Amino acid sequence: MMQLPRRRFLQASAATLAPRLPAASKIRTGILGIQHSHLSGKLQAMLDNPAYEVVTICETDADTRKRQSGSKLFANLRWVSVEEMLADKSLDLIVFEGEVKDAVPMGKRILQAGKHLHLEKPPTNKMEPFRELANLARERRKLLQLGYLWRFHDGVIKIQEAVKNGWLGDVYMIRATINSDRGQSQRDTEARYPGGALFELGGHMIDVVVALLGRPGNVRHWLRHDTSIKDTLKDNTLAVFEYPRALALVISSAKDPANGIHRTFEIIGSGGTMLIAPMEPNPILHVHLAQAVGPYKKGAQQIALPPQPRFIRDFQELARAIQTNSALRFSYNHELLLHETLLRASGEI
Repeated sequence: MMQLPRRRFLQASAATLAPRLPAASKIRTGILGIQHSHLSGKLQAMLDNPAYEVVTICETDADTRKRQSGSKLFANLRWVSVEEMLADKSLDLIVFEGEVKDAVPMGKRILQAGKHLHLEKPPTNKMEPFRELANLARERRKLLQLGYLWRFHDGVIKIQEAVKNGWLGDVYMIRATINSDRGQSQRDTEARYPGGALFELGGHMIDVVVALLGRPGNVRHWLRHDTSIKDTLKDNTLAVFEYPRALALVISSAKDPANGIHRTFEIIGSGGTMLIAPMEPNPILHVHLAQAVGPYKKGAQQIALPPQPRFIRDFQELARAIQTNSALRFSYNHELLLHETLLRASGEI
């Protein structure tokens, strides 16, 4: 049976983190940037988690702040400048939810100020600046967590379990699709980058591929503009990751009105297949096996998984690591390999 590389998501960082927080201490948190669509979900996940105390918020763009600052989620937060937030020695964590162009420069300032960092994805379209950021986090003994969506998805975890235990036989194919239906403003933003739709969303699926199979030997990509919309966004994209005995395909298009049901992850082996379709909000795991293995029967079966609300488990994991002075499940090395693979798929390297 094919032996897959050791799972990088289980690798613990060798770095020793800073002293743990007292057991009763809450994780005092600042929000830097309010532009990303994931902010409201992440902020709600922290507000609902008793481990966190979100205290300050900052947005450097005056128009964005004027347009969005009235949100009820921000009602009990104190607005501060970047300088005030970075200088606040009581803060343990800063969550960055701004633009891609600002993520690494601001992330470095956050780490240099002695804070743990949760960083929105994708963090940059270049490799070396991100490598410098990850190395800085490691050197400063601070946690670095990227905001990829499905690291703690029940279906993904079941697929990881099946691969680890050899229940699918020789794994030779992964097919993943993550489409969207972008408005013009978001299309214009994504068009700044050669990878287009794949650069913006593909990392969510590439994250799972890399965790399962490791570094691909070769990456091929097709980054096309195929709709009649008059802009330059690469809105029809495909990347193929080649391994010694497996292929992985990741597809992302930016004009799919039914994009929700077309966010799927499938893994195929000589002994069976597992397909998550759709990924959210009420995912179904479709399993077809040549033989009964583990908790699964022979043949076809569908398993309705519970709703998978975003961000809750990510911030539970981050709180655990901060409060116990331990490494995150997804190491610095995993984040570096993921970013390298995303940039290879996006035509940047």
